[in-house]
Amino acid sequence: MQSYEILREAFEKVGPKEVASKLNLSLSLVYKWCEPSSGNESDNPAGARNPLDRVIAIHGVTKDRNIINWLCNAAGGSFVENYAEDVDPAGVVVAIQIMIKEFSDLLRTVSDSMKDDSNIDEKEARRIRKEWEELKCVTESFVNACEKGMFGKK
Repeated sequence: MQSYEILREAFEKVGPKEVASKLNLSLSLVYKWCEPSSGNESDNPAGARNPLDRVIAIHGVTKDRNIINWLCNAAGGSFVENYAEDVDPAGVVVAIQIMIKEFSDLLRTVSDSMKDDSNIDEKEARRIRKEWEELKCVTESFVNACEKGMFGKK
């Protein structure tokens, strides 16, 4: 689905007027976000570049996964990257070793946090979150590669 279609469906659930009112925006702008856009507002005055397109553009420029992670966390979830297309079919053992290393890193971070004062402060919790996110990505990549038959006999 395109971003404007996602927004259109979401806005239909509560109504465009409610969205405009709660976000202190004009109703016409909310409607414009629900129309196709070329990405350049001057090219297509009917379809305004919507917030989803802008976030993707920011991510495209920065390549910083934390932008997407933050958005997912704000929505009550987390971002896990899809598997890498270039997985070596003979690399199942390497993939498992990487997962074990990431899990070990997570456990070390938790242990280090608890070692001094048996307490995990905010800074330590952020480090634990970082290790957990890395482990999830590596594991999801492995599972996706398995599902795609990347480790099967050729």
